[in-house]
Amino acid sequence: MPGEIAVLVNPAARGGRSRGLLAPVLARLRRDGHEVSVIMGESAADALERACTAVAEEPEALVAFGGDGLVHLAVQAVAGTGVPLGVIPVGTGNDIAAALGLPRRAPLAAADVVLRGESGRVDAARTGEEWFAGVLACGFDSRVNERANRMTWPPGMARYVLALAEELRSFRPIPFRITLEGPGGAETIEREAMLVAVGNTSSYGAGMRVCPNAVADDGLLDVTILDAVPKGRFLRAFPQVYRGSHVANPFVTTRRATRITLEAADVIAYADGERLGSVPLTCEIVPGALQVLR
Repeated sequence: MPGEIAVLVNPAARGGRSRGLLAPVLARLRRDGHEVSVIMGESAADALERACTAVAEEPEALVAFGGDGLVHLAVQAVAGTGVPLGVIPVGTGNDIAAALGLPRRAPLAAADVVLRGESGRVDAARTGEEWFAGVLACGFDSRVNERANRMTWPPGMARYVLALAEELRSFRPIPFRITLEGPGGAETIEREAMLVAVGNTSSYGAGMRVCPNAVADDGLLDVTILDAVPKGRFLRAFPQVYRGSHVANPFVTTRRATRITLEAADVIAYADGERLGSVPLTCEIVPGALQVLR
């Protein structure tokens, strides 16, 4: 008899437009006789507690039905355990699903990946007690997130575009101190920067390849530092991030490390699109921390 699949659901994914996809996905997961339970908390904290309880009972998989934010929550429950993580990407960005090679616009095909049960180990990063699977960002991009989260209109990605335009008017480069530790030794970088991104995977924000060479199973974190530049130059370079070609600019620095400490004043860090809290913080790669269905 096939084992239990626990499905963690975000009913608000894509502004609630994903709800109609849930029933067909659950039916597909039950097709081969699997027992499928649905986890839907009253808050993020409640959902995490319920997910951790489910993982403690060692289901066949914990499946995140949502976007990167829900995957981030699911990672908190499964990292360091033997319970595989599955993803049905029905969010707005789905960057982590893309990094895992999952179909992003075909929920039933993603459900079939879960049913095949083929898993492999990938890395995750830890900062304090929190894990992240994708990209940690602080600086201009995290301030855009902060601004967008305070807005109630417009909906979806349009809110982030508006927040970006408003933040650009008032933004000033931030003095950072970045300490990198890795196989090649230690390095400290002190400079004003527009943003610093630390990637276990390559993209965030629905396809912005901020750390284009990051690989989720190489035991390293990729670091991208965008130096202080005039706003006009920043805007001209911004579209390059979708191709990952921005790293060829002389004002972009890239490094690889296993442990990174970020220090700056009045900066909030986001990881996998979720608010982590204030810098300073230290993040460290944990090789093979996640078993994923891919």
